[in-house]
Amino acid sequence: MTRRAAAEREAVAATSARDREADEAALSARRPVRLPPLERREIDLHGHRVVCHVGGSGPAVLLLHGITSSAATWRTAAAHLAESHTVIAPDLPGHGESANPPGDFSLGAYAASVRDLLALLDIERVTVLGHSLGGGIALQTTYLFPELVERLVLVSSGGLGMDVHPVLRAATLPGSELVLPLLTSRHLLGAGDWVGRALNRVGVRVPSDIQEMWRGLHSLSLQEARSAFVHTARTVIGPSGQRVSAMNRLYLAELMPTLIVWGAGDRIIPAAHGEAAAALMPGSRFELFERSGHFPHQDEPHRFARVLLDFMQSTEPARVNAQVLRAHQRNQAV
Repeated sequence: MTRRAAAEREAVAATSARDREADEAALSARRPVRLPPLERREIDLHGHRVVCHVGGSGPAVLLLHGITSSAATWRTAAAHLAESHTVIAPDLPGHGESANPPGDFSLGAYAASVRDLLALLDIERVTVLGHSLGGGIALQTTYLFPELVERLVLVSSGGLGMDVHPVLRAATLPGSELVLPLLTSRHLLGAGDWVGRALNRVGVRVPSDIQEMWRGLHSLSLQEARSAFVHTARTVIGPSGQRVSAMNRLYLAELMPTLIVWGAGDRIIPAAHGEAAAALMPGSRFELFERSGHFPHQDEPHRFARVLLDFMQSTEPARVNAQVLRAHQRNQAV
């Protein structure tokens, strides 16, 4: 081995060691998230840890967060719902405090994880509520396992059109794995946090979508989390936009009470997606939150809770299984 090659090998080894030390430091600094009044549980799902927040009593509601997010995004909504419902809010695999297992991060794989998680919790049927990526998972769960779902709630959902923020498209480009460690370095994130605090001190409000995207970058400080993010993003997004669409199957929602909520100022996925989807979903209800962005459940939490509870109280739970779904498909094809 030449002296130059030996030096390069030592440099690579030193970099890898620093990466491992940074990951260990970030992991040790992570504090368990708790969503009062829900109980935090650690569940073994096929040999991997899934952190799930469960509480309340009554009809079950499953809350599915978006990419780089976690169950914490539902903090206010969960507190309202737990007064009259059993609430299940997991950190999806590859997110939050749950494990980042290697393997499949497709919408179908996430839907299967949802099915298996509900089985472990002994929950037979739920109203499933999904935000952004979670909306795509909710749609896929409803399509693959209709017997599990009583109602469907989509919040700024993916899977309803191609448009998506350029930052998420860029994350799917070749070489993004090399750029993300730079974007999520402690120095850059610390500088960004300082700028945010400075703007707050002078009365400048950073838009909530930007704040949440920044929090998402913080969640990618671990190499395994970055890997899960890239794999997940590439299954649903490409350089030209969203790759997965449920638009040709939305007629099936005629069988399912459906609520669609969107923020008028959404910078991640435009509200036009929700309006177009509602037009294709007979009997669905569309709510546009004028003062919200991509996170209406955080921007206008009390209004969101009122709308959600009213929807669930004013609709009857669906009873759909694979046989009913097949019959409906055949009728539509005639």
